[in-house]
Amino acid sequence: MNINERLALVKFKKGKESHLSADHDVCMRCEKKYCTFICPADVYEWNEEKCLMTIRYENCLECGACKIACDKKNIVWNYPNAGDGVKYKNG
Repeated sequence: MNINERLALVKFKKGKESHLSADHDVCMRCEKKYCTFICPADVYEWNEEKCLMTIRYENCLECGACKIACDKKNIVWNYPNAGDGVKYKNG
């Protein structure tokens, strides 16, 4: 099962605005781009042609790994607004 098939099983409510952000100028200067491979949900994608970081916040599993992994301390990570984000349940 690939990542997209697994993400399709996660229940979440997409918020109106992103709870994740990053300064694209800092991303351009970053050689390692840890966020693009540390995230278990493939939220971050670096487009080499456009020199642009794409952040697909609607896929976020709210684990916070990206914020910890970014050695530039560039990722601003907040919990989604009340009622938005991943829907956790018991069982």
